[in-house]
Amino acid sequence: MADSSAPWHARDQAEALLTLGSCDGGLSPAEAGARLERYGENRLDREEGPGPAAIVLRQFRSTLVAILIAAAVFSLIIGETVDAVAILIIVLMNAAFGAVQEWQAEKAMEALRRMLGLQAVVVRGGRETGIDAAAVVPGDIVVLDTGMKVPADLRLISATSLQVDEAPLTGESVPVGKATHPLPEETPLMERANMAYMGTAVVNGRGRGVAVATGMATEFGRIAGLSRAVRDIETPLARRLAVLSTRIGQIALVVAAAVVLAGLLQGRGAYEVVLTGVSLAVAVIPEGLPAVVTLTLAIGVRAMLGRNCLIRHLPASETLGAVSVIGTDKTGTLTKNEMTVTAIALPGQDLRVSGTGYAPMGGFFAGERTVDPAGMPGLSAFLRAAAICNHASIAPDGGIVGSPTEGALVVAAAKAGIRREGLPGIEEELSFSSVRKRMTVIVGEGERRVAYMKGGPEIVLARCTAVLADGAVRPLDTGTREVLADGVERMAGEGLRVIAAAYRLLDDGEDPEEGLVYLGAAGIQDPPREEAREAVEQAKKAGIDVIMITGDAPLTAAAVGRAVGLEQGEALTGADIDRMDDASLLIALKSANILARVTAEHKLRVIGLLTGDGHIVAMTGDGVNDAPALKKAHVGIAMGVKGTDVAREASDIVLVDDNFASIVAGVEEGRREADNIAKFTRYLLSSNVGEIAAVAGGLVAGLPLVLLPAQILWVNLVTDGATALVLGVEPAERGIMRRPPADPGAEILSSRAMAAVLLIGGWIGAVVLLIFALLQEADLDRARTLAFTGFVVFELINVFNFRSFSSTLRKIGPFSNRYLVAAVSVSLALQAAAVYHPILQAAFRTVPLGVGDWVLLVLIGLPLLTAGEGWKWVAARREKSG
Repeated sequence: MADSSAPWHARDQAEALLTLGSCDGGLSPAEAGARLERYGENRLDREEGPGPAAIVLRQFRSTLVAILIAAAVFSLIIGETVDAVAILIIVLMNAAFGAVQEWQAEKAMEALRRMLGLQAVVVRGGRETGIDAAAVVPGDIVVLDTGMKVPADLRLISATSLQVDEAPLTGESVPVGKATHPLPEETPLMERANMAYMGTAVVNGRGRGVAVATGMATEFGRIAGLSRAVRDIETPLARRLAVLSTRIGQIALVVAAAVVLAGLLQGRGAYEVVLTGVSLAVAVIPEGLPAVVTLTLAIGVRAMLGRNCLIRHLPASETLGAVSVIGTDKTGTLTKNEMTVTAIALPGQDLRVSGTGYAPMGGFFAGERTVDPAGMPGLSAFLRAAAICNHASIAPDGGIVGSPTEGALVVAAAKAGIRREGLPGIEEELSFSSVRKRMTVIVGEGERRVAYMKGGPEIVLARCTAVLADGAVRPLDTGTREVLADGVERMAGEGLRVIAAAYRLLDDGEDPEEGLVYLGAAGIQDPPREEAREAVEQAKKAGIDVIMITGDAPLTAAAVGRAVGLEQGEALTGADIDRMDDASLLIALKSANILARVTAEHKLRVIGLLTGDGHIVAMTGDGVNDAPALKKAHVGIAMGVKGTDVAREASDIVLVDDNFASIVAGVEEGRREADNIAKFTRYLLSSNVGEIAAVAGGLVAGLPLVLLPAQILWVNLVTDGATALVLGVEPAERGIMRRPPADPGAEILSSRAMAAVLLIGGWIGAVVLLIFALLQEADLDRARTLAFTGFVVFELINVFNFRSFSSTLRKIGPFSNRYLVAAVSVSLALQAAAVYHPILQAAFRTVPLGVGDWVLLVLIGLPLLTAGEGWKWVAARREKSG
């Protein structure tokens, strides 16, 4: 093969074929087989998803789980086999449950995956043949037709009305017209009209190209490889739990050392005090916390799916609740991804068109007045011309077949009752290309032949000598031409894609593209989703900055931004970003919330700067060009409907409906989960502080052991664990989306929260210790049973304090969480079984209690709840007044 250093788009067709050792007749089957051996299959290397073993092992990476395993080992060493086994069972159950959830998410991902191009048509040995796209090799001549996916990077050698949707690669929402002539070497990717790239889709026309790159050597492959160089970043939840676990480990060591020192100073035996110290250190650890966190996140997975967010990694839902910046794609996320005619500029009159999408429902309006197309010859003539000079059609399922832009024109004509079925067929065609920027067809109408043209307004107007106005054909003078051009410019300034139409009655030998009659122009846009504006407004109220990041043109992006309520600063372009250093770009990002004409590298740089500046960032995307930024963000959100495999595999969350409103709904769910994790974490720790206070206080006072190790484990895992779990399904608090995002550096246990935990836990521990101290001399077993049961009763009362950090029970409704009421009832029943069932009595060394004992414990515990409610009431009044 010949060699050339020029990029493929800068070479002519003959040079490209020569360099690749190919020709119009394609490769021979033998040569194609040899190249397949040399270059490998035409596939993108997929990062192998984690297998079952890897997913299970991932569940043991947390510091808290490591501390629990250490506690189990210590328990075995000191002979507390039951404790050790119980802790290990909890750890294994937690790992199993988390692994099942992640494995199910991976299976759901498999169901969503669609291969980039399963089949291809190539020319081999002079004959067209269908092959698996994986068998395409460099030098193959690939045949393209409407509806096909491009199977490799191609240098085009022929193109007839060829238009390609390159959104998955570049983010450009409008199909790109293709040509075959060489281009300057410096031509950017988005403007390389003589190239067709792997993973893009042919929406109109036909053509042929020679494969110049396959697999990972393609543009798709290059960007997919870029995403693999991006390392995952730690989630806020993982960071907070790691800090909490370290703190718990430190407290455990301090408690153990303090008890051992106190015991030795009292003259107790070394073995006894070491045993007690280790037991108390184990008691510090909330054994049920990892399981409760995992179960809460798993429950959140189902809740998120109900809001059209498929969670791939359990912590992603909670992280979504902490985001302070959302970088969102435009097409299909903020918009419907359905091109629609919204305005028509006829000579002398501007009209508005209602209805969105590809359903032919809507009307035509002059100001607020409805107009009938049948009574407007100029409107009917324009729509008829646009429908005749067109290859698109309305599909039976309500979509369109063909180019989205042409589809929008066909749908607009259908709204006026003009259907393709009743129009004359095309006899001759001068095809659209990126150079011509127009399409002309010739049809027979009665005894006459008529040429219809549509294309760029400046191109069409330049070929017109007359205009249809008020039902009559008139000469197109300079003043009228300027007025029409101004009207087109206004529509373009509003971010609309403008397509003009004209016609000419032909006589033999006349040029069908000169001397035409101008009919008008249509303004086409991808309309914003109805719910997008409200979702953007809700995100703002929640203190979240929304940045549109798109490959589209600045005017188009700005128009959509205005429609959905994004503040209008000047849109930053990829060229602007290239000119800025990191410091300048970071300053610009504080005010600019629309980034247009950006590439994968731009997106990666922007997301990297925002995460490095302390923001928690969510990034949405659908194309392979989004994958690196998706992976770099704290939460990568891929589109489930129109997203590529590469984007989905780089993501943490997949949007089932590709809707921005679903992201905002997911933020609310994530905030609810974060709140509830904080609630049950502090609740469990207050219980553990109470246990330590009672047991350590008893030891210092020279009393027998207030609680036995088995009793502590029962409280931590069974009674507290059940109620903590249902705190995880606590409904979202009022105003949850009217407060700023949580500080990413904040800990689960802030200084204020730690003080509250110590105060509540100390109160419980002191009351239990007092009960035990007063009764232990008379009857040690009864005193210990009362202390044991008192702990359970007090914690079940205390759980209602943790349903909200700010709202009283009266405000949130004492029974609004029906699961909590059920959990409290079950926990009381279990504790009753521990007190009255013979087998459990033997295990926990309990004795039966009377009804009066239970009533007394409830009465002693109620001040804990009333004090908490009073504090919230006072705090609310203080906040309201000042």
